[in-house]
Amino acid sequence: MIVYQGNKSEFTEDVISNRIDEVIYEAFKKNLGRSTSQSEIESWKNSMMYMNNIILDKDIPSDAMISIEFQIPLTSKRVDFIITGKDHDKKENVIVIELKQWQNANLSSKDAIVSTCFQGREVETSHPSYQAWSYVQLLKGFNQTVQEEDINLTPCAYLHNYTSDGVIDNEFYSDYIEKAPLFLKSDAIKLRNFIKKYIKYGDDSNILYRIDNGKLKPSKQLADALSSMLKGNEEFTLIDDQKLVYETAKQLARKSSTKNKNVLIIEGGPGTGKSVVAINLLVDLTKIGLVAQYVTKNAAPRAVYASRLTGTIKKTEFNNLFRSSGGFIDAENGAFDTLIVDEAHRLNLKSGLYGNLGHNQVLEIMHASKFSIFFVDDHQQIHLKDIGEVSKIKQWAKQEGAEVNFLKLESQFRCNGSNGYLAWLDNLLGIRNTANQTLSKDDYDFKVFDDPNQLRNEIEEKNKLNNKSRMVAGYCWDWISKKNPIAKDVIIPEYDFEMTWNLTKDGSNWIIAENSIDEIGCIHTCQGLELDYVGVIIGLDLKYENGEIITDVFERSKMDQSIRGIKKMIKEQPEEALALARRLILNTYRVLMTRGMKGCYVYFCDEALRRYVKSIIGSRVGYISDRKLNIAADSEAHFNRKND
Repeated sequence: MIVYQGNKSEFTEDVISNRIDEVIYEAFKKNLGRSTSQSEIESWKNSMMYMNNIILDKDIPSDAMISIEFQIPLTSKRVDFIITGKDHDKKENVIVIELKQWQNANLSSKDAIVSTCFQGREVETSHPSYQAWSYVQLLKGFNQTVQEEDINLTPCAYLHNYTSDGVIDNEFYSDYIEKAPLFLKSDAIKLRNFIKKYIKYGDDSNILYRIDNGKLKPSKQLADALSSMLKGNEEFTLIDDQKLVYETAKQLARKSSTKNKNVLIIEGGPGTGKSVVAINLLVDLTKIGLVAQYVTKNAAPRAVYASRLTGTIKKTEFNNLFRSSGGFIDAENGAFDTLIVDEAHRLNLKSGLYGNLGHNQVLEIMHASKFSIFFVDDHQQIHLKDIGEVSKIKQWAKQEGAEVNFLKLESQFRCNGSNGYLAWLDNLLGIRNTANQTLSKDDYDFKVFDDPNQLRNEIEEKNKLNNKSRMVAGYCWDWISKKNPIAKDVIIPEYDFEMTWNLTKDGSNWIIAENSIDEIGCIHTCQGLELDYVGVIIGLDLKYENGEIITDVFERSKMDQSIRGIKKMIKEQPEEALALARRLILNTYRVLMTRGMKGCYVYFCDEALRRYVKSIIGSRVGYISDRKLNIAADSEAHFNRKND
């Protein structure tokens, strides 16, 4: 998405008239549907004056196009400044410029990482040249138009306030500076000449518009790329916070020992690249001779990865790399150099088929490793037994005597890269209060259906493209077909809608099985995995009553193990138990509604909720407060009716 665009003459006029920041801000609000910070607005005002000085050269054509804050398709990443035009040979060129107002920085021992002052404190971040180069790699990786139409993309970085000091331009960063030249305060003429090398003629063919609206490559999913990654091939370019997490983890892995244990907690929401970073770490740490394993409680991701690697590595090799979270009960202290725990929010106290083994999976993993990495999203806890939230992992790390490190992943690479959709969804569900309360149709392909059959038909059509679309539902229907495969489970009689829960024959491979489009999956078969399009049926455990979204845990199936024991908890501590049940229900639907990289289609069984959500798409959504007492009262009434 292009926030601001104009030719060189129009851009210059906006700068000289001292309104460039206002023009960009208005375009930002219109195109992205949200506001931004005053510091970012000030950065536009300052940096655009410097860029205007650079391009004020008669040899840079007046009809070269200037684009500002271009959002890379399918991601949340935005490029600061782009110039498009044609070179001496009339070849189409795109110059990607990363702008920084930095005045100083400090060296880091981590590849492509520097530290600089941000909002009054020193933070680590990607080197500007790496940042510019990675954005170009991202564009090339997603965009078919760039390759098919032979468009040349050239990255560089311009730090217009920075005087050369041997730090930002240190030899340590030379590989990336060579890929994306670095221009500092005294390099204005050099940058101008660099631009003139690629832009001789103007842009009369809407180059960036064609890229933005052109063909996109088929979405690359982690499971599909796994075999290549294990062979050492770079399938995903790590961006910004992903790169920082990756390099920090590698550094900690090298220095950790049995007597000097480290724990790295990485917090990140859906689609922020947790699993991609985790697999990259597994490959690279193994490559340098460390004993590392990828750990998940969820069986589904491991089963899908094993299926994708069939014929590539032996089963014993797979088992040496990928492990269940319950496999460290009797492990020796520091037996592994690094344990990489994905979906750590799903860890349990006990292990084993009957939940009677071990004492604490978090502590067992920390004990078994010199260095343990936990990828966590507290809002993806969906089971009463889930214990792996950030606060508890920190607490247990200190108990184990390990040094705790904490980082966040925020870059969005799912849901069309739309942070707006995730913010809107969290606000709708009352999971967190967000500044972005509007869902634009441009944010993400989100649709509400009045008929579940229409929803199923749409998902079936999407699935014909590449077998990467599925139906899922909240666990509000009994799993009758577990013992009777021809029975129907998810039944909505008023629409003659019937589907069978995912059959045991596919097990954890349901999400990739050839004919599983005919079945409907649940949270346990899709958490930790991704689809292109997901169709979600939201059961009567989520309703709209008296102007509020409420939860009703008693509409869940009695076969749902994730809430087993909730009735006893409600009798003993009703308010706390119902608040916990509410959180698990909301988290469940948040997970289901964020599995789709390209789209999420929804049917709400509660008609009032369906009407409400349809009414607020594209308009402001009021934040739904915690309302524990109201929810407790509503649910207690249901509890009393169903258990009299």
